[in-house]
Amino acid sequence: MPVTPRLRIGEELGPAQAVRFTLLGPVRAWRAEEELPLGPRQQRLLLAALLAGAGRPVPLTELIGLLWDGEPPVSAVNAVHRYVGSLRRLLEPGLPIRSPGRWLVRQAGSYLLRVDADGLDLLRFRDLVRRARATAAAGGLPAAVDLYLEALDLWQGHCAEDLGAVAAVHPAFAMVEHEYAPAVCEAAAAALDCGRAGSVLLPVRQAADRCPLDEALQASLLLVLAADGKQAEAIMLYQTVRARLSEELGVDPGAELRAAHQSVLRGGPARLRVPAAAGTEARPAAPLPRSRAPWIEPAQLPPDLPFFTGRERALGQALETAHQGGDGLRVLAVDGIPGVGKTALAVHFAHRVAADFPDGQLYTDLGGFAAHGAPADPGEVLHGFLEALGVDRHRVPASTQARSALFRSALSGRRVLVVLDNASDAEQVRPLLPGTSECMVVVTGRSRLIGLATAHGARLLSLDVPSVAEATACFLRRVGPARTDAGVAVVEEIVARCGRLPLALALVAARAASRPEQPLTRLAAGLAAAQGGLGGFDEDDSANAVRGAFSWSYRTLGAEAKRVFRLLPLHRAPDVDTAALARAAGVSRETAAAAAGELVRARLLDVRGRDRYGAHDLVLAYAAELGRAAEAVRPAAPRRSYVHSRRSARPVALPLRGRADVHAEEWAL
Repeated sequence: MPVTPRLRIGEELGPAQAVRFTLLGPVRAWRAEEELPLGPRQQRLLLAALLAGAGRPVPLTELIGLLWDGEPPVSAVNAVHRYVGSLRRLLEPGLPIRSPGRWLVRQAGSYLLRVDADGLDLLRFRDLVRRARATAAAGGLPAAVDLYLEALDLWQGHCAEDLGAVAAVHPAFAMVEHEYAPAVCEAAAAALDCGRAGSVLLPVRQAADRCPLDEALQASLLLVLAADGKQAEAIMLYQTVRARLSEELGVDPGAELRAAHQSVLRGGPARLRVPAAAGTEARPAAPLPRSRAPWIEPAQLPPDLPFFTGRERALGQALETAHQGGDGLRVLAVDGIPGVGKTALAVHFAHRVAADFPDGQLYTDLGGFAAHGAPADPGEVLHGFLEALGVDRHRVPASTQARSALFRSALSGRRVLVVLDNASDAEQVRPLLPGTSECMVVVTGRSRLIGLATAHGARLLSLDVPSVAEATACFLRRVGPARTDAGVAVVEEIVARCGRLPLALALVAARAASRPEQPLTRLAAGLAAAQGGLGGFDEDDSANAVRGAFSWSYRTLGAEAKRVFRLLPLHRAPDVDTAALARAAGVSRETAAAAAGELVRARLLDVRGRDRYGAHDLVLAYAAELGRAAEAVRPAAPRRSYVHSRRSARPVALPLRGRADVHAEEWAL
C-alpha cells in the first residue's frame, strides 16, 4: 500500500504547490497528491543528506564526500551545483536557471533545505516524540502512548533505505536511524505503566526484528509480550536472543536483558528502564534492578604539564562545552598545526574537569601522525578501554562494531571522560564515542574534524599559536626564576625566533634550564645564527623535535602535494593563491588546488582568506630544507618551475641540515 503523504513544507507557495518529503523509509516527495520524480541516484542522495540535516546547513565538502565516497572527480563541485539546480527547479517549477530560489539555499560553503514539521516526516517525528515525553512527564501516560504511536507510524522502513548501503553506514543517516530505537523503548515503558501493552506490541516487535542485537529493544519486547499474556513466547524469545548474542558477538546477555527475563519468569509486574536518548532525560518508568559487573574507575590521564600557561580563551571554550546543558554527547575536537600544544591543552583541561567525571578517565594516543607505524586501530583501542573498565577479556567481542556497542553499554549511566589524542580523522574516532550525555570526549588532531561536528555536534576548537604575552610567560616560567633577570629585548627575540610555537619554546627553554651558566643572550645568538632555519633547535643527544613534528605531517602527503609544499618558501608574499602555486609548480590550477587542500588537511598550510594560503615561519623553514635537499639529490632534474618562480620570489637562504631519519629519496618525492 503506498504511503499517504501527510506533511507539508513551503506553505508560501500555496497548498497546490507545497512540497512534502519523507526520509524515514524511502526518500520520496509530493506536490499536492502528485509524487515528484527525484532524478538519478546521486541527486536523490544529495536530497536525502539535506533532509537529514533537517533545516541545518550541510557543508559542500560533506556532500561531495557522501556522493563520491571520499574519491571525488575533478568536476565534483560542478556536479553538486547541477544537482542543486535541478532540485531547486523541482521545488519551484519555472525557476530560472542559476536562480537561488527560496527553499534550497547556500550559506557560507554549505547548503540547507528549508523544511519544518509540516514538510518533513523526520521533523514531525521529533516533534511528536518531544510532546510525548512532556505528556508522560506530566502524568498523562495514555495520551503519551498515542503520541508515541503516531510518531512511530511515520517510520516506513530504515532511514533513506532506497539509497543502498551508504544510507546504512553514513553518519548523517545513521544518526537519524539511532533516534528510532529509544523512542520505541519509551513507548513500551509508557504503555507498560498504564496497562496498554497490547497497543504497542506491533511497533515494538517490528523494531526488535529490525535491530536483533539491540538488547534494550529485546528487553522491551520481552516485557510487552509478557504483559500482553504471551509469557511463553517471551521466554522463547530470550533463549533465541541469548543464542544470537553468543554466536554473532561472543557475549552473554547484559544486565538489562537478564533482568527483563527474570521479571518474566517471576510473573510479576512488567517494569522497564528507559535508556537515555537524544532530547530526553534517562527516566526509569519503574526501573528494574540493574546488576553490573564490578566497576573499575580508570585514571589513565597523562601527568598535567607543570608549566602550562595561558590559553585562557581556549580553556574557557572547553569549559563551556563541559558544562553545556542538553542530552547530547559532549564532544570537544581540538585541531591545529604540529607543535601548537593541542595535547598539552587537552590533558590540562582533562585534569581540570576530572572531578566532574567520578567514574573515571580514559586516554589513548591514536597515532594519527606518529613517527612510525599506522594509526591505531579503533578495535584495538576499544579492547584496551573495555579491559580498563573491568570487562573480562574473554567477553570482548571480535568485531569493532560489537566492541563499540559493548563500550557504549559499559558506559551507560556512568560519568566518564574520554581523551582521544592525535586522531587521524573522524572515522577513526566514531567507534570510540560513548552513547550517553553523562560522558564527555576530548579529541585532538591536526586536521579539522568537521565530520564529528556534523554527525555528533562536536565543538570545533582551532588552536593558534599563543599571543606574545602568553608565549613570553610560558618561556619565563619554564626557564625558572633564576633566569628571569634577562633583558626584555633578549627574551622577546627568543620568543620571536621560536615563532611563538609552544614546541619550539619548550625545546629552547629546556636547553636554557639545563645550562644555567650560559646567559640567554648566547641562546638568542645561537638561534639567530640559524638564519630562520630549524638548525637552531638541533640537540646533541636527540633528533630535532620540531623538524620531526613537521615530518609526520609531510609523510602523509601525496607526491604532488609534497612538491608544492617544497616550493612554498619561494614566494615573497606572506600568503599565496592557487594560481601562484600552479605557476610555481608548473601544474594546472585544479592540481594546485587539490595539493593545497591536502596541505591544509595536514596542517602544513593555513587558509587565510578566499583562495589565500599561508604557513607558519618554522613550517616554511622546514619546507625550505626539504626543497634544498631535493635539489641536492636531483642535480639533473628539470628546474623550469624553480627558475620561473625566482623571477618573482626570493628563495629562502637556509642552511641544509643532514637528516638521519629521512632517506634522500623521500625528500626528492
